[in-house]
Amino acid sequence: MKKITSLLLLFLSAIVYCQNDDFAQRLKAIHNQSATYYNIDGVDFSSQTYNYDFSEKSLKKIYKKFDIKDSDLKTKDESLSNNNLHVVKAQNITENLVQTYSYYFIEDNNKTITIIWFGYFNKPEEDFEKQYVNRILKNEIPEDVFESMTIDSIGFVGRKIKLGNNCAWTNVNTVQCPYNGEMNWSVHKNIKSAKTAVENQFNVTKSKSGIKVISEEQTAVVFEGTETTAKKVIFDFTGMKSLLAGISGGKTLTVYYVAEKVRNNYVSCVMSYWNNDNLTKSGLAPLLEEIMHLKI
Repeated sequence: MKKITSLLLLFLSAIVYCQNDDFAQRLKAIHNQSATYYNIDGVDFSSQTYNYDFSEKSLKKIYKKFDIKDSDLKTKDESLSNNNLHVVKAQNITENLVQTYSYYFIEDNNKTITIIWFGYFNKPEEDFEKQYVNRILKNEIPEDVFESMTIDSIGFVGRKIKLGNNCAWTNVNTVQCPYNGEMNWSVHKNIKSAKTAVENQFNVTKSKSGIKVISEEQTAVVFEGTETTAKKVIFDFTGMKSLLAGISGGKTLTVYYVAEKVRNNYVSCVMSYWNNDNLTKSGLAPLLEEIMHLKI
């Protein structure tokens, strides 16, 4: 009887876990040529398959593409059923912020090499990584999480926004509309994760050489119908010879950072426009005004 009860509890626990595992509602992905890019809970990760056998010679070719050195520690993750090598690298962004890069070089079910790599801040999330490595290898990512590369409209946290044909994805959940603004967002399990994500983005931008903070203030806004507060920051890019600034011709970038609950989802959103972008009467770039208004 005890054994039957234990099995029943285990079975029920698995059901509860599956019911609570709403990752498909938060996950977004895009296919871009040979690679696939994903975003969930503020974490970016990608996968790519190479038509090489899983051998030392083949792996060395791929290591170069990902800037993996001979001296970098390579270990086998025994918890994964596929043959693999795992590499973790870290980079200090600020005194309190570390960017973690985690690479899995895997012999996939076709006997070729699939690379899955993660990029996020601070403490490595091994359980998270393994969960998505297995989902990718087993083709468990639902098709409806993938966005079309051709943008006419975007799905923003359960709402369709019509944008026309002048905008493009620059990453998962990152839309750029030339001279009309840019924004990126992620859907999170909780508000703490969303707030951490926008703060990390602010700290990363602020830490870059050649970029200065001109001003920083809290601003009352209405974000997707909810009254909230956004961090408004103006960055000076004149000291940075960046490709982005060069293409736009802009010298200063105005950025709004918001973390808020939207339609029962917790969202981190970073919206920006250059000083030479088009602005509406309200003082925002047209893309930003699709989801946010300044509170008067």
